[in-house]
Amino acid sequence: MTAQAPNGRVVGAHGRHFMVEASDGRRLICHPRGKKSDCVVGDRVHWQPAGDEGVIERIAERRNLLFRQDEWRSKSFAANLDQLLILVAAEPMYAETQLARALIAAEQAGIPSLIVLNKIDLPQAEAARQRLAPYRAMGVAVLECSLKARGDEAIALLGPHLLDRATLVLGPSGMGKSTLINRMVPAAAAQVGEISQALNSGRHTTTTTTWYWLDDERRSALIDSPGFQEFGLRQVASADLPRWMPDLGRHAGECRFYNCTHLHEPGCGVRAALERGEISASRYRIYQELHAELSATRW
Repeated sequence: MTAQAPNGRVVGAHGRHFMVEASDGRRLICHPRGKKSDCVVGDRVHWQPAGDEGVIERIAERRNLLFRQDEWRSKSFAANLDQLLILVAAEPMYAETQLARALIAAEQAGIPSLIVLNKIDLPQAEAARQRLAPYRAMGVAVLECSLKARGDEAIALLGPHLLDRATLVLGPSGMGKSTLINRMVPAAAAQVGEISQALNSGRHTTTTTTWYWLDDERRSALIDSPGFQEFGLRQVASADLPRWMPDLGRHAGECRFYNCTHLHEPGCGVRAALERGEISASRYRIYQELHAELSATRW
């Protein structure tokens, strides 16, 4: 007997209230069966009607899940993603450690990443561009645009990279995330208003994460996620860190000792590459900070 295919997708979430898009495109509020809910936006689900609403019976197996984890809790962004788009800007200057943490989480989840540098019309653009040089060198795609100053050009540049993909957009406040969403999805404000109103019984509170279709065929999507101050990586073991940092990882096999921490051991391939300029000082400094954080005793 063939297993029944999922008949819905979670496109909005707030607490234990979920907006589910049915296979025919209509949307309705659903609640999970039971007290515990592990649903996130992007989940494919099996649901049943219950009056004007619905009940989520179970979550289909996920292809991937992007999340962050600090010492106390885990916070999921979205599931079943094809791509992570990290939006940074020339002004205000982005925090490189937050960029690195998001890339590590995506690498561990098996999700390809794309960095978009916004506001390149500003004088600070060259400095921001130089800070991204190590990421280009390690193989991360980096695009540059000015979403406000040259919006049409930006959309023409980004469009092909979003085609036929479900793309989660991450970006700190002030980087231009709202501008990107509103340019790519003109009806975004109306959509988020409708979802928020439905999920919050009339209170216009922004939902945690929102899924927007970019085309009528529902093949390309942008997923907007709220900003964050911290990006915990407690799900990553300190010994595995180089595996998820490609610029360090490609030299880790050159170390004399199999369990080299790349901090002080003799014959370390990573530190030798650092001395040769093949690993940037800023990236190695981030590695040191993360290694210390992830090596700390967990209570």
